[in-house]
Amino acid sequence: MLQYPTSKPDYHVALSLSLVLLGFNGKNIEVLLAKSINPEYEGQLFLPSQNLLTNEDFTAVAANMFSRLFGYNPEVLEQLKAFGNVSRARGGRVVNIAHYALVKTSDFKAEEWSKHGMHWCNIEKVPELAFDHNDIINFARERWERRVRRRPVGFDMLPPEFTIGQLIKLYEKALNIKIDKRNFRKKVFKTKLLEELGRKADGKSFGQQKGSQLFSFNKKAYDKMKGSEYPFQF
Repeated sequence: MLQYPTSKPDYHVALSLSLVLLGFNGKNIEVLLAKSINPEYEGQLFLPSQNLLTNEDFTAVAANMFSRLFGYNPEVLEQLKAFGNVSRARGGRVVNIAHYALVKTSDFKAEEWSKHGMHWCNIEKVPELAFDHNDIINFARERWERRVRRRPVGFDMLPPEFTIGQLIKLYEKALNIKIDKRNFRKKVFKTKLLEELGRKADGKSFGQQKGSQLFSFNKKAYDKMKGSEYPFQF
């Protein structure tokens, strides 16, 4: 009769954690990348990552990494899956527990992280990364697209004051589709998510057309919808 486990565990397998941080700059979806200073990968780009200690919790580490980069706790932070290809890292077996989070790109504390070569990159123009981090980004994009279709999580990526044009552009980029603007406006106003601010954009903020009406989102309606299955089909 078989008994489980059939052998002793291999305690020489290392664990790491990477964050796919997705932001919206007003025109494009971006992902945060860093430049390696490790001699084995020097100069190569990769996702913000951290090796894990035996007593560390995945989610707690991911949340701590996020707060160090942005100064607050994430609204959306999800574990993706384990990436454990045997040859994914040089020098030994490293299993990566990847997470993703949605952010406002303007919140990134760049002045504290410039020494790490951290910068935003258009998600459509991500170069070849170290390890299997391109695969991790692709998986995160698929997960995020499913979430965007079902819940209004995209609002976490908008500035506090935004235009309908920015909102439409966000969903077009997220879903890789062309949205019928009239139909979109009709549906989104029915949700009670938007609050008109009574003033117009001055055109100085990236992605905001001068003269366009400014909106903010209704936090109460947003929190209620975020936990439900609302079909954002545009």
